[in-house]
Amino acid sequence: MENNFIQIDVTVCYKYKISGKNSGMYKGNIMTETIGLMEPLLPPQNASELNDLALDLVAKSSAFAGMLNPVVASSVGNLVRSMNCYYSNLIEGHDTHPYDIDRAIAQDYSSEPEKRALQKEAMAHIAVQKMIDAGKAPDICPLSSGFGKWIHKEFCERMPEELLFVENPDTGEKIKVIPGVHRNKTVKVGRHIPPRPENLDMFLRRFDEAYDARGLSKCTGKKRHACL
Repeated sequence: MENNFIQIDVTVCYKYKISGKNSGMYKGNIMTETIGLMEPLLPPQNASELNDLALDLVAKSSAFAGMLNPVVASSVGNLVRSMNCYYSNLIEGHDTHPYDIDRAIAQDYSSEPEKRALQKEAMAHIAVQKMIDAGKAPDICPLSSGFGKWIHKEFCERMPEELLFVENPDTGEKIKVIPGVHRNKTVKVGRHIPPRPENLDMFLRRFDEAYDARGLSKCTGKKRHACL
């Protein structure tokens, strides 16, 4: 009898064949994608100690921000955006050295096409961060799929054309990324194999449900900042 890997967590699921290319285990067996794969999305309800720590962190952060000279705060913001850019891109296998990011900020781009493209990607990342920090993002909760689609659109529209392609892990097919639009094919990002396209809506519905401002403590849902 065939040994199948089945995760039973919710009633809605999708079964698909895992190939040797996109998995080091369960080759030839059946795996089930369910929203349980992304759980837990929140700490347990009785995690009072964790809640206290989070509130304490927010209070101290706000107090510290109020003590900073505006010029210093702006400089710290620039530094943090650059740092976030470096690590976020590194997660996806794009190793843009901080020195090259600083060069791009100064409009000093490399003569090497590949390195220059990564520098432009870094600038796109930083530009969208600046929009968010300046309050130019849509007036919706940041913890929502709608906000994520807005970020995706703004980011990809600033990306160099050669980086707007991802690869199908099974066929090697190059797939064009459309800004602000969910993909309709299987892709691979770095070493990560994301959910299959037909399951994206299922996962995003659960994401929106879990982080709905009306269901979170200390969050009224009236302002975006209340959702943070």
